[in-house]
Formats: sequence, C-alpha cells, structure tokens
Amino acid sequence: METVIMLMNLPMPDEDVFKQILSLLRLRKGTDFTYYKQTTIRRRILRRMAINKSEEPAEYLKYLRENKTEQDVLYQDLLIPVTSFFRDQKSYDNLCGIVFPFLVKNKAAGDPIRIWVAGCSTGEEAYSIAICLKEFLGESMRNVQIFSTDLSEPAITKARQGIYTKAELNNVSEQRLQEFFTKVNGSYQVNKNIREMCVFAQHNFLKDPPFGKMDLISCRNVLIYMEPYLQKKALTTFHYALNPKGFLLLGKSETSSGVPDLFTSAVKNDKLFSRKDVPGKFMHVASQRSEQTFSQTNSGPGTEHIRTDFQKTADDIMLRKYTPAGVVVNELMDIVHFRGNTANYLQQSPGKPSHNLLKMAKEGLAFELRNIYIKQKKQGKPVIKDNIPIDVNGALRNISIEALLLPETIEPHYLVLFHENVGREIKDISLKTTNKKGSKLTTRDSQLTAHLARIEQLEKELAQSREDMRSITEDQEASNEELQSANEELLSGSEELQSLNEELETGKEELQSTNEELTVVNQEMISLNEQVTAARDYAEAIIANIHEPLLVLDKKLRIKTANNSFYKTFRVNEKETEEVLIYDLGNKQWDIPELRTLLEKILPEKTMFKDFEVTHTFSHIGERVMLLNAREVINKNSSEKLILLSIEDITDKVNARKKIEESEQRYSMMFMQSPFAFAVLKGKDMVITLANDSIKKYGVKEIILKANPSLRFYPSFPAVWYPVYWIKYLQRANLTMVMNCLYR
Repeated sequence: METVIMLMNLPMPDEDVFKQILSLLRLRKGTDFTYYKQTTIRRRILRRMAINKSEEPAEYLKYLRENKTEQDVLYQDLLIPVTSFFRDQKSYDNLCGIVFPFLVKNKAAGDPIRIWVAGCSTGEEAYSIAICLKEFLGESMRNVQIFSTDLSEPAITKARQGIYTKAELNNVSEQRLQEFFTKVNGSYQVNKNIREMCVFAQHNFLKDPPFGKMDLISCRNVLIYMEPYLQKKALTTFHYALNPKGFLLLGKSETSSGVPDLFTSAVKNDKLFSRKDVPGKFMHVASQRSEQTFSQTNSGPGTEHIRTDFQKTADDIMLRKYTPAGVVVNELMDIVHFRGNTANYLQQSPGKPSHNLLKMAKEGLAFELRNIYIKQKKQGKPVIKDNIPIDVNGALRNISIEALLLPETIEPHYLVLFHENVGREIKDISLKTTNKKGSKLTTRDSQLTAHLARIEQLEKELAQSREDMRSITEDQEASNEELQSANEELLSGSEELQSLNEELETGKEELQSTNEELTVVNQEMISLNEQVTAARDYAEAIIANIHEPLLVLDKKLRIKTANNSFYKTFRVNEKETEEVLIYDLGNKQWDIPELRTLLEKILPEKTMFKDFEVTHTFSHIGERVMLLNAREVINKNSSEKLILLSIEDITDKVNARKKIEESEQRYSMMFMQSPFAFAVLKGKDMVITLANDSIKKYGVKEIILKANPSLRFYPSFPAVWYPVYWIKYLQRANLTMVMNCLYR
C-alpha cells in the first residue's frame, strides 16, 4: 500500500520523466502503455531503476536513451510474461466438458475448429489447450487451427520451439509427459503433432486487425494490466472476431462486465463466456495517443471551484427543467446515455430489446434522425432540423432535432437533442397577419391562417424532403460508382486469383514431385545414417574395450573424448576431462615442453611421434612411466582436425628391466671375484671370451691345448693368463670339457 501511495504522489518532474520513458518505448516498439495500469507500469520502471542502481528517474532516463538493450529489457519487463501449463485446471475441465463437445456437435466435418490464444506468452497455454483438444478428439481427423499471439518476440520464439525445463512442467502429469513430450538435452520438447496444431505470431490485438471466425478465444490474465478503456476495446475486438456461437475464456480476476451487451456467462463460478448475437464491431484506434495524458490517468477531479450544496441543487433543477431532452450515441447509433425525459420521442419496440436510436425512434423520426446523423458526420459541424411533426399523446407537435459531435472523446460520440417548438410558428404567422390587416382575425380568417400555416409548413417539409432526396440520390450515385469500381476491381482480382490458383496448382504438382524425390533421398539418408550409426557403435565398442588409454584432441589440443581405460587408469571422470586443455589436465602432469612441441607439430606439419617416454608422479596412482604415441586422425567426410593420442603404462616393464640389469651385474661381480678359475670358450674354435683372475694360478694354456690342439686364443689376451668374461652362445660340450680340465 505504501508503494502505491508513493507512486501516486510522485513530484511533477518525475511525472515528466515517466512520460518520456513511455515515449521512448512507444517510438522503439510501437506499443503505447498510456492506458495500462499506471501503478504497475511505474513499479516495473522503479524495479529496473533498482537493478541498474539509478537513484533518480532522470538518471535512469539518460541511461535508457543511451542503451537500446536496456530499452528492450524494460519493454519485456513491462509485458510481465507469467504463464504455466494447465493453469486453473477447472477452466480446462470446462473446455473439455462444455466447449469442445459443443464445437464438434455444431460444426460440419470439414470445417476447422479455430481457436485464438491472445497473449500466449511462451506458449504453455496454447499447448495445454492443444493437448486437451487432442485428448478429446482422440483419433479423429478433425482440422484444428490454434492461433497464438503475443507482443513479445522472445516469448514467441520460445513458444515456436516448444522446449521447456522440468520445472516448467510441474502441472503436467507423467502420462501426458510421456505421451506429448520428448526429452531433449535434459529438457522436454512438445511433440511435433501438437506443435503443428499451433501457429505462433507476434501480434497486438489492441491495434492490429484481429483474426476472424473464431470458435474460442482465450485471453487469460492480460486484461488485468489494462484500464477499463482498453479492456472494453479488447472485449469488443474479441466479440467481433468470434463466430455467433463462440466462447471467450478469461482469467480468474477478469470479467466482461464492461460490455454486458456483448457476452453472457456460460458457466457459473467460472470465467467462461458465450458471445451474444449482436452486431460485431472492430474498434479502430481513435487517435494516436501520446504520453501527454500520462499524469491525467488515474488522477482525481479537476481543480474546479467547489460549489455549495444549494448551488448544485439549483443547477440540477435548471438542467432537468429547462434543457432539452437528448441522448448520447456512438458510431453505430447505439444509445450509451440518456439525458432528460425522452419518452415523447423514443420507446422500445415489441420483440427483442435494443438500444439502437433508429429502432427506438417513434414513427416518423427514424428517417430524420438518420439524415441528421449522416449530415453531421459528413459536414463535421452541428446540424439542426426544424419543424418535424410528431404525434405526442394524440396531439401533433413540431420539434427540432440537433446533432453534434462531442469534442475530446477517446471514441467518437454524438449528442442528439430534441427541442420543443409548440405554438411558435402559429404565433409568428398570427403576428404577420395582424400586422398586415391591422384588425382582429375572424374565426374564418383564423382557420384560413392556420390552413395557410399548414400549407407553408408542408411546403417547407416538401422542399426539405426534396433536398434530402437529392442528397440521398447523390450519395446513392456516388455509392453506385464506388460499387461499380469495386466490382471491376473484384473482377480483376478474381482473374488474378484464378491465374494465381493455376500457378499454385502447378506449384503443388511440382512440390509433390519434389516431395517424392525427397522421400527417396530421405530413405537413402536414413539407410546411410543407420550404417554410420552402426559403424560408429562398432568403433566405439572397439575403443571402449582397448586396454590402452586413448585421448582424442581437437586442433586447440583440448580433449574431445577419452575411452573407459583412460578414466579407469587415471581415476578421473568425463566432467574433469572433456573440453579441458591437455596441459591443464590433473595437476598439469602433461605440461612437458618436449611433448608440447611434438603435439603442436602434428597437424601443421602432418607428423607423428612414437614411443615418447614420460615419467611422472600422478595424484591418484603414484609414479608411472608412460609411453606416448600420437598421430592425426584422417576423416575425409569431415573438415574437423583431430589428434589420436595413445598412452601405454610400461612401469612394470621398466622395473623388470632394471631388476634384470641389477641381477646380471651382481652375478658378474660374483664370477669375477670367485676363488675358482672360470673361463668361457665360444664356438667350435673354443675361443676364450670370459675368464676371471683366478685362472692365473693354473697352467690352463697347456691343459686347453691338449684338450683341443686347434684352439686359438682371443687376440687381446696375454700369453700367460687370460681375463675371463661371461658370454652366451657357448657349446655345452666345450664348457664341460673346459670345466673338467679345470677340475682336473
């Protein structure tokens, strides 16, 4: 309540700033917020000011003028896009239980069911109605057209896509979710058969021409943001757009009380209305309203002088007794207000009640009223018709009728006044006769005078009738010429439409042929896609079962994908790995300058590398020795450049090799330091290749020569003693012989 009071008591400079803000939005977006609820408008502007940390409206206005993006954001904020699926379930129950059965029953099989969802926001309500109608029709092949409109372009874009998060589908049952939605990337998309029932378009139903021949219009929680003038305009537009037996669905806080002659309640305790069978009217914008009346909207009475009670009472008596009776009518000549006692001129005719001025006019007045109304509209100034005879309670009276346009009204309205002229003309003629004769009139002279007055009156009426007839004839001729011209244009248009229809028929056949070709191509594509999918699954299965860890890198050396062995070996997951630069992986263990150089050369220079050894202590698996191999992945059907990096854990092999080397070194030292004399003779020639220092103690040369006279010694051995080394490829017989010799 305090916020509302603060908004209503804004100082005048701030009032001017708010006008300029609305003017900016009107110039950029074409939407005039003058007749929207001003407390709501100002509250939304103050909200944007708080978000942008603007303390004064003038400061925010300056920022708004310099920032087009903020103008768009403020515009979207003023539209307040609030909606959800199956909001107010009772309304949908009434649609399925009352509206849909009535439409199906009263429409021919080939006629489409046409629905207009005005102010659809992001499309939840339109899809909710489509789902309900689909469930009601079942497998029926009825043609359904749901036109969904909104001012917000981003909202319409989202509605066309039909993709919503799980949170936005809270009111959708699991059965409907499975039947009418498809899961896409963590969200849910409305199925194609439901999306094809709905047509989404950006549209302003207050300004743009409405859709026609609608069976149902749903406009929920939109009118609550508008003032009564816009509410009446919107409801009049909906009445014009509906079929004679159409339905209107409003929000819980909305009503059609502003136009009681257009709609009647169809269901008790709900906001479902049926259209009354009265002529429809599309209310064009009377003028391009600017924000000049911004401060006047929701304002109190003017600063007129406050009169005392007795003055007001006297004024009321004067107006009631001495002003002519009259009515206020709109452009359709429907009476919207009575002033004074009009019983002498207007009365209800038998049958259905009506407030149309021509239908309520007493005999002889309808023709005059129509002529006066037409003249006033044509001339644009007040029109008076005098001496119109009318029967009032059996007595003939002469009256004058005056018609004038009420100035400064939102919609054109006209004031029609009935002036009494009783006895005026007779008195005037009597005075003329008295002046001519200068004597008292006899009874016969009085009758003659009255007769002459009557003749004069009839002559005037005849002249006026001829003038009216001439005017009507001219208007009729002009109308005939316009109709003739319109008829010629229609004939020309008909010929053009016929030609266009033939072209469309030809185009349809071409499209049919193209469609058949596309069907064949589509089947081929499906077959190829299945083959590609099978090949991909096959390749992924192979990669997934490869024992070695594999990485696929893009041209920026970011990890595109990895196999299961990599995740298992290094104990990481997809979130920590994919789309990460390889040098930033883990604790940056792969940030090796030499590896960086090798990887960066692969794509530009078409190179590869093998058996690049890396030793590093990993955070989860400790110290490991890895052997890396990398090369470019060649794909002729894709321009994307990729690198395949394979990693082999050779830690166990390296450790085993070290143990063997240590063991050989240890045994070699044992042989070299042994007190026994050892020698190894290689090949058939018994060449000594290994011998230890203990061989010096023995006469091994003579013994060996006796065993094999053809023996020759290693060239580098001295003549007396020979160093000993252990070597492979020694014949067993020779070794036994040598050993025997040594022991002998």
